[in-house]
Amino acid sequence: MYPDTLLFIGGAWRAAASGKTLAVENPATAEPIGTCAHAGIADLDAALDAAAQGLAVWRGTPAPKRAATLRAAAALLRERADTIGRILTQEQGKPLAQGIIEVHTSADIFEWFAEEARRIYGRTIPSRAETVVQRVEKEPVGVVAAFSPWNFPISQGIRKVGAALAAGCSIILKGPEETPASCAEMVRALADAGLPAGVVNLVFGTPSEISGYLIPHPLVRKVTFTGSTAVGKQLAALAGLHMKRVTMELGGHAPVLVFDDADIDANARTLAQNKVRNAGQVCVSPTRFLVQDAAFDRFVDRFAEQMAQTRVGNGLDDGIEMGALANGRRVEAIEALVADAVRHGATLRTGGERIGNKGHFYKPTVLTGVPVDALAMNEEPFGPVALINRFSDFDEAIREANRLPYGLGAYVYSGSPATAARAAAAIESGMVSVNHQGLGLIETPFGGVKDSGYGSEGGSEAIEAYFATKFVTTLG
Repeated sequence: MYPDTLLFIGGAWRAAASGKTLAVENPATAEPIGTCAHAGIADLDAALDAAAQGLAVWRGTPAPKRAATLRAAAALLRERADTIGRILTQEQGKPLAQGIIEVHTSADIFEWFAEEARRIYGRTIPSRAETVVQRVEKEPVGVVAAFSPWNFPISQGIRKVGAALAAGCSIILKGPEETPASCAEMVRALADAGLPAGVVNLVFGTPSEISGYLIPHPLVRKVTFTGSTAVGKQLAALAGLHMKRVTMELGGHAPVLVFDDADIDANARTLAQNKVRNAGQVCVSPTRFLVQDAAFDRFVDRFAEQMAQTRVGNGLDDGIEMGALANGRRVEAIEALVADAVRHGATLRTGGERIGNKGHFYKPTVLTGVPVDALAMNEEPFGPVALINRFSDFDEAIREANRLPYGLGAYVYSGSPATAARAAAAIESGMVSVNHQGLGLIETPFGGVKDSGYGSEGGSEAIEAYFATKFVTTLG
C-alpha cells in the first residue's frame, strides 16, 4: 500500500517532464517498494514560475486567513496520522509509534506557525520632527528554496514550510528522495486545506543539480537547509555569492556531561532510550558521553544493559523500539567508525555488528575509553553508537565538550543546580538540556553555533528569517 510519489507544482500532482523516476526502498527489507518522480530543469523552471505566481497571491492574503489554512492542514494531518505514519515507517525505518508521533508533532508545528502569522508586528519609531512619521514594516522575503532531510521527512520539512507560509512567502521544497511519500503527504494536507496553487511546490531529484539551479536563481530570495555540515557549507557559500539569506541547521556531535552527583540509574536509562530513537539518526542525538570518575562504572553498566535490551526489528512489528538504519550506506559508515575506534584501543561493551542478512539493521553499540583521535570522536556517527569516556574535573569535561567545531545540542546531568548552571553557560552550543531530554519543541529555538550552522527553526525566532524589514518615513 505504499504510494508512488509525484512532483507537486502549481497546485497539481504531476510526473517529471522527462518521465524519470527514482526507486524507493524499505530499509527493513532492502527491497524496492515504490518510485518517486525525478525533477529536471524543466520541472524546476515550472516550479519557479508557479512559486512567483503563488507569491503574488499569498503575500496579499490576510494573516488570519493564512493562519486558518495552516490550522486546517494540521487537522488533516492528525486525521491521517495512522496512514501517514505507516508510510513513513515503510520508507524510513523508524518504529510505527515514532512515525505516528512525528505526524502529530508536525501538526503542532503548523498550529504554532498559524499563531505566529497573527503576530507579525511592525513598529513606529518616535520622530525628531512633528510632521514626520517613521514606521518599520515586516514583509515576506519572497520565494524560498528549502532542502529537507530523510531522517524526519515530515517534521523537518514542515518547519520550513510552516515558517514560510506564516510569513506570506511561497516555497519550493526539495524533499528527500529516500523518504518522499510522507513528505508529499504533508504537502497534500496543505493542498486539501485550500492553499492557493503555486504557494507550495514539491520536487525531488539530484540534490546538487536542484540546489545549483535554485539557489542562484533571481526569483529565489531565501534558502533554508537541514543536513550535513559539509553540504551546508557548500550551499551557504553558493547563497553568499548571490546575496541570499540563509538558515542552516547542520550536523552535531552532542556531548553529554554526567557528573557524579547525578541520578545515575535513571539518567542512564533515559539516555539509552534517547540514543536509539530513530536509530540514532538525529542531529541532537546524545553521542559523546563524558562521565565523572566516581559514577563511570555504574553508568556504563546501566547504560550498556539498557542498550543491549533494545528491541530491534521491522518498525511495523509490535513492540519494536529501534528500526532499521535508513540505507546501506549508514550501516557501512557505522561499521567503519566502530572498527576504527576498536583499532585505536576503545573497548566494545555491547553491539558492534549487523543484525541478520536482510535489511539495514545494526545493534545498539556502546564503546568506552575511546581515544580522541578515533574517527568516531571527531565525525558525527549518526547512528546507534554511544562513545563513553571518563573525566575527573569540571574543566576537563568542558574542554572535551567544546573540542569539536560542532555546537548544536548538548546535555548536562548533575544534582547540583550550581554545577548544572555553570556547565550550561560554559558549553559552546546553540541548545543545552539540563537533567532531561528537552530539545526540539516547536515553541523553543532550534539551531546551532560554529559548524552546526546559524539561524533557528523553532520558537519565535524561526519566522524572522522569512521577513524583509522595511523602513518607511513619511512627511505628512
